[in-house]
Amino acid sequence: MAKFDVTYEITTPESAESGDYEELGYIAEGVSFREAVYLVKSTRTSLCDGITCIEASDSRIDQARWITVSNGMEFETGAHESRNLHIPNHITAASRHRIMRIVESF
Repeated sequence: MAKFDVTYEITTPESAESGDYEELGYIAEGVSFREAVYLVKSTRTSLCDGITCIEASDSRIDQARWITVSNGMEFETGAHESRNLHIPNHITAASRHRIMRIVESF
């Protein structure tokens, strides 16, 4: 069974001024697809402004190495959080398309 990684980035207005992230790292490593999908959409800001963008790391979905889910601004801090679902290298092109459709469907 394939194992997936989920990472995150938090950008604040101050960190954006310097072109950097406020915080970044791993949410989980080597988890099941089901858990990875749950984690990638469970950001702390998802209840504030909701998902604003879902995009693949490559314009050709069958070549994508990760999928990024970006959320709107957290109203108290101005922070934006995004999470990335990293796709294992051995996943086929057709499966990468299916993964994208599943992530887009929530």
